[in-house]
Amino acid sequence: MKTFKYGVDKMTVEIALNIAKGKIKGIIGKEASEKIEKSRRAVLSIVEKKDVVYGINTGFGPLCTTIISEDDTRELQYNILKSHSVGMGENIEPEIAKLMMILKVHSLAFGFSGIKPETVDRIIFFIKNDIIPEVPSQGSVGASGDLAPLSHLFLPLIGLGIINYKDEIYETSEILNKFSLKPIELGPKEGLALINGTQFIAAHAVKVVERMENCLDNADIIAAMNIEAMKGSGSPFLPELHELRPYEGSKYVALRISKMLEGSEIMQSHTNCDRVQDPYSLRCVPQVHGASRNAWTHLKNTVEIELNSVTDNPVIFSDTHTISGGNFHGQPLALPLDYATFATAEIGNISDRRIYLSLGGKIEGLPKLLLREAGLNSGFMMPQYTSAAIVSENKTLCFPASADSIPTSMGQEDHVSMGAISARKALRVIENVEKVLGIELFCAAQAFEYRKPLKSAPAMEACQEHVRTKIKFVEKDRIFAKDMNIATEIVRNKELTKLIEF
Repeated sequence: MKTFKYGVDKMTVEIALNIAKGKIKGIIGKEASEKIEKSRRAVLSIVEKKDVVYGINTGFGPLCTTIISEDDTRELQYNILKSHSVGMGENIEPEIAKLMMILKVHSLAFGFSGIKPETVDRIIFFIKNDIIPEVPSQGSVGASGDLAPLSHLFLPLIGLGIINYKDEIYETSEILNKFSLKPIELGPKEGLALINGTQFIAAHAVKVVERMENCLDNADIIAAMNIEAMKGSGSPFLPELHELRPYEGSKYVALRISKMLEGSEIMQSHTNCDRVQDPYSLRCVPQVHGASRNAWTHLKNTVEIELNSVTDNPVIFSDTHTISGGNFHGQPLALPLDYATFATAEIGNISDRRIYLSLGGKIEGLPKLLLREAGLNSGFMMPQYTSAAIVSENKTLCFPASADSIPTSMGQEDHVSMGAISARKALRVIENVEKVLGIELFCAAQAFEYRKPLKSAPAMEACQEHVRTKIKFVEKDRIFAKDMNIATEIVRNKELTKLIEF
């Protein structure tokens, strides 16, 4: 198994996901161990010298001027984990909680947080053995770090909190006993180091990057199927057009769709038709899908900077040089997450328009509502109702969370990012778009059948054949919800993208 050295190697979205899935082993090597130990010694020296440093021997937030005695500095760390565990709502997915631990270890391993090696080792033990703390989804305002969710995440280190282990829920004490472990004894600065950071936002953002890319990939494939089914023109995808407006996303989408349609008998059959232009939902796929791809690229680049950053506070450079700054502030992630939310919602918007277009009975060879015996049968009318409802729901989720700020901590934290809300909303919108794309796939596969006996390009034929192994052609009305859910799972499971090599 490949290994990844925390605090030394560069973390990427793919590496983080593979550590979470057990495909890569994350370790603390000698170099990171030395950096962690050096930072820990600096904190102990500060305590011994009685230098006043925020979070080491002072209270937190508005209590930053309250001096804590050396005897009480350890209790302070326990109190912060307990008092800040104020999350509410449904618990986040175990994979995201595991990603939070992975990202936190990487940040701590840079050696600027003053945490002791034993604490880091315990977190790695939890990761390795899939001991996943239960973390409520609500409570972070995305500044001073994701304080509430990170507090819940690390309560088990001190023997408190709830654990998800092998899909069963346990009190932390039960799991510690099972593995013959004792709670960690936190020292000065450790509690603060654990809960200061953007790992809740960043872990969600890792999943946004993964699932948004899958939506984009599927959207191109399904759009190509619909272009075939509706006898759309191939001209809008020619490279010379996109060189005149050379956005990377647009060029990529145009090239990809051109390759997917290359050699299609269906495309060749209407080369000299009298249709002058296609509707925008077909003709402007490169521009719309491409703009969303640009947003995805921006988010991915931003997230990978965040994954390799120190977002603690204060930052410990040495026992004589500490900085109390704002690296915990979630704004750098909140803005691109909101941007990604809009961009993903637009993929759903244009997908719904292609669904609607295919049902109108105005395209040669396609019956109204995609059923020959419409009237007695309602055909594909109602699936489009569902896509319209989901697209409308997404519009209500597109208010940018990062546009809001509510002061907290008695005014000490007077501007916050709300990035945790941005991250959660982005995943909700993606989940909805996966459903819309599933509905479009269901409709596109139906429309595709009406072009037989002409054959499409090999890539499109392979996709159509795969869909048909799971969803039968519709001859008359049936309960479509099952078909729509199957199509959505095809999208989510990346089944079509595995068939397309470009």
